[in-house]
Amino acid sequence: MMYPQNVGILAIEIYFPKRFIEQAELEQFDGVPAGKYTIGLGQTQMGFCDDREDVNSIAMTTVQNLVEKYNISYKDIGRLEVGTETIIDKSKSVKSVLMQLFVESGNTEVEGIDNKNACYGGTNALFNALNWVESSSWDGRYALVVAADIAVYAIGPARPTGGAGCVALLIGKDAPIVFDRGLRGTHMDHAWDFYKPDLSSEFPVVDGHLSNACYLKSLDLCYNRYIEKLIAKEKIERPTINYFDYVLFHAPYCKLVQKSYARLFYNDFVYNAEDPCFKNVQQFKGLNVEESLQSKELEKAFVEVSKPSYTKKILPNLLAPSKIGNMYCASLYACLATLLSNVSPEELVGKRVGMFSYGSGLSSSFFSFKVIKPITQIHKILDINNRLNSRVKSSPEKFNEVMRLREETHSKNDYNVVGDGSSVEEAFFEGTYYMEKIDAKWRRFYKRRI
Repeated sequence: MMYPQNVGILAIEIYFPKRFIEQAELEQFDGVPAGKYTIGLGQTQMGFCDDREDVNSIAMTTVQNLVEKYNISYKDIGRLEVGTETIIDKSKSVKSVLMQLFVESGNTEVEGIDNKNACYGGTNALFNALNWVESSSWDGRYALVVAADIAVYAIGPARPTGGAGCVALLIGKDAPIVFDRGLRGTHMDHAWDFYKPDLSSEFPVVDGHLSNACYLKSLDLCYNRYIEKLIAKEKIERPTINYFDYVLFHAPYCKLVQKSYARLFYNDFVYNAEDPCFKNVQQFKGLNVEESLQSKELEKAFVEVSKPSYTKKILPNLLAPSKIGNMYCASLYACLATLLSNVSPEELVGKRVGMFSYGSGLSSSFFSFKVIKPITQIHKILDINNRLNSRVKSSPEKFNEVMRLREETHSKNDYNVVGDGSSVEEAFFEGTYYMEKIDAKWRRFYKRRI
């Protein structure tokens, strides 16, 4: 059987909460030095959800909005894969909840299920969807990938790295955004850098220093494995980061993205230190991996080396992550949505984009796609900048109250959800699903704001 041609993204939708706080105001509220969150983390704002939203509701919102905006029939979806680490049930999948949306169409023949490993679940869901369309199991219909999470932390240094969001990708043949076949570099390992062993709480256990080190070490391995496969496939001399017009990263906070982009330049330096662009960093030749990861001088030097292209290749991707915060499984794909929304469709044609996905514990991959024709409809529908500007600003006091509410009501049953006192109109965009109640058997019931 011939492979279907140009398998990739046909449509994309993003959801984020209506309410947000300013990180600068949170710095004052938390009593930390000015710039700790805004400069140190690279975050300007953070979206948040009260107890009326959960991973099911934000996934339903995103899927329904995609179907409506792109005029897709639920009958034409043959696979639905969900990536999330926001676990509200140890057995029932988010995908099974999403099947409520298929009822009117009568379509129950939908393969796929949830994928869980920290922030990597959305990428595994995407790979499964791509593999299905390219396999003998494909029945000619679309695959739908949903990456959704609500990131919340206990009071402390990690709380400003929270956020919430969902991205849905419609996958099929003859797409304008085509993933490069046979070009994936992957690294899997065992690490205790971030995990959620306490099922009675939404909060994770985090070793921030270890997590950053695992992220960068995984990036090294995945990038170089990708490059090796690229050399073998295309029969070209060792390419550099300049092979990509843009690079997207999983963005737990935007400062890490800047450091990660610089790290790719260091990897190129290791293989070709004589390149003229590296003339000012020759003192870092000969370091082993651990030494290079621990050197703050090296990090600063390569941030400087990468700075000329950072503004062009990275900043266009970071609007949503910097203003919404960490979205775990949706984070990398929020960067993708930002790129498609911020750069004109004509300018993107012919561009190749690298993507790095990381999930603690750990799982990671570097892969790529190429835009082969204008994405005018996608660009128009995403409209991320205007949608971000239509949100409602809240105070750090309100945010703190909502976090306390979520903590107190987590895993509660026989509960009529009332939220934090804000009205449905104040708290949610039109088209948003929200939770009305959890009955005595922990069954959740949802309603949509029309």
